[in-house]
Amino acid sequence: MLTANELERYARHIVLHEVGGPGQAALGRARVLVIGAGGLGAPALLYLAAAGVGTLGVVDDDMVSLSNLQRQVIYDTADIGMPKVASAAAMIRRLNPHVAMNQHQVRLTAANALALIGDHDVVADGSDNFATRYLVSDACYFARKPLVTAALGSFDGTLTTIRAHERSKEREAGGRPNPTYRCLFPEPPPPGAVPACAEAGVLGALAGVVGSLMALEVIREIVGFGEGLVGRVLMLDARALRFETLHYAWDPKNPLSGEQPTIRDLSAHASPGPQ
Repeated sequence: MLTANELERYARHIVLHEVGGPGQAALGRARVLVIGAGGLGAPALLYLAAAGVGTLGVVDDDMVSLSNLQRQVIYDTADIGMPKVASAAAMIRRLNPHVAMNQHQVRLTAANALALIGDHDVVADGSDNFATRYLVSDACYFARKPLVTAALGSFDGTLTTIRAHERSKEREAGGRPNPTYRCLFPEPPPPGAVPACAEAGVLGALAGVVGSLMALEVIREIVGFGEGLVGRVLMLDARALRFETLHYAWDPKNPLSGEQPTIRDLSAHASPGPQ
C-alpha cells in the first residue's frame, strides 16, 4: 500500500495507464542488482531509485576518482577517494529515502556471483569488460534471473535483455530457447582489440543516455509493458545520433544452453577485470 507521500512522489508514474498503482507497487517490491557503479551504473542507479525500486544492490570494488566525474553523475567532487558503493548509497538516500540500498564493495567472481544474483529479481550489468559480462550472463542463466546488459564505446553504445533461462513465447519461434549472451557474442574479442576507456575515451553524455536506457529496460521488465529487448540489441551511434536494432536468436551450438552444453557451472571463469 502506497503512503500519501509515495503517492505524491510517484504521481507521474501512477497516472500512466501502463504503470498505474499496481505497476508502482511492483517497482516497490522489486530487488535489482546493478553490476558496476561506473558510467552506466551511475545514471541507472539514479533513475531506478527515482522510480521507486524498493531494493537496489550495487557491486563495485572501486573508489571515486576525479576522472570519473566527467560521466559518473551519481558522484561529486567531495566524494573523491570514497568507495563508490558508499558514495552511491549516500546519494540514493538523499534522492529517495524509500529505497533500501545494499552495498557490495567486492569484485564479482565465480565464487560470489550466484549468491549475489540469486537474491535479486533483475540484474543490470554495466561492467566494462567482457570477462565480467560473460560471468554475469552465465550466472543469471544458472540463477534463472533476467539480465539487462549494456556496453559503451567511445561514441557508441549497445543494450539488450537476456532471459536465456526461458523459452520464446512467439508462435513462429516454435517455443525454442531464448538466446544467451553467448549467442550474441560467441567469443570475446582478442586481448587488446578493444581499448579501455582510459585509453580510448568516452563521451560523457553518451554514458548517461545508455545508462538511462538500461534503467528504462529494467523498469519495463518489472512492470511488464511494451516490447522488451529479448532477442534484440539496441545500438546507438552518437556521432550520427542514430539508433538501430539488430535481431539475434538462440544458437543451438552455444556452450551454455545449446543442444550439447559444455558449461554446467561457473568454475571455468577466471577472475574478471575491473567492473
